[in-house]
Amino acid sequence: MDEILRCFPNNIYQIFSNIFKENTRIVNELQEIRIRTDRPILLKLRNEDIILQYNITQSEVLQILERLCENSIYAYKNQICEGFITIKGGHRIGLTGSCVIENGKIINVKYISSLNFRIARQILNCSTKVLREIVDVDNKDIYNTIIVAPPGRGKTTVLRDVIRRLSNGISEINFRGKTCGVVDERGEIAAMYKGIPQNDLGIRTDVIENVNKNQGIHMLIRTMAPEIVACDEIGSNEDVEAIRYALYSGVKGIFTMHGKNVEDIKNNKQIYELIENKEIQKIIFL
Repeated sequence: MDEILRCFPNNIYQIFSNIFKENTRIVNELQEIRIRTDRPILLKLRNEDIILQYNITQSEVLQILERLCENSIYAYKNQICEGFITIKGGHRIGLTGSCVIENGKIINVKYISSLNFRIARQILNCSTKVLREIVDVDNKDIYNTIIVAPPGRGKTTVLRDVIRRLSNGISEINFRGKTCGVVDERGEIAAMYKGIPQNDLGIRTDVIENVNKNQGIHMLIRTMAPEIVACDEIGSNEDVEAIRYALYSGVKGIFTMHGKNVEDIKNNKQIYELIENKEIQKIIFL
């Protein structure tokens, strides 16, 4: 939590410090800190929102942004244009404002008015039940798998732990660690900070971030020879083409997608075709 608190001006830092000292439950259940110009601070917990009666000014938002960027906003320009900044500890700060468009692409975001601090929590060994379905014990390999759940149900958290354990190896079932390649398109799996993963993805894992899944999968297979590739929230035609490229290259795959049930999968014809063709062997609903 210190990595987050240091980003705030002293008066707001003190407000948070007092609240967290008085109530450890808030610290344990805190998922997001929402900052909006001229609006109260909102703390989002698992099952409730806490509204702090302190209205953030525009100048305070700018101060926070400068601290997030270590007083060099230009150095973080690419991340800002993607709508987020990742800080030490793996915490990810979403932002909105007035976008500057050139040739159909966002080249800058001005007058930033909202910040969303998403608290990173790595839950080790949360994937134990899921791994029982993913690992092919007889062949010492894995099944090509899609993990399905609605937003906020822990897909990325489970995927992260699956990667870590497959990379390290699972001694209980005599499973040798596999070389894993992760395409972290939006920095949510590894949470890279200055090139260093802030989340533990295992000793045999290589990460490529800030690139789309299609390019990332091709680059990893050409350069790092992974035995397993993994990425989050697949859905587009390009994603499916890249997955096919990986599977036909002899690489296994673990992916996640949004959805509640089989009908949601069927609504995505490209992904459902992977299942019908038995290119995807397991579907796990969280």
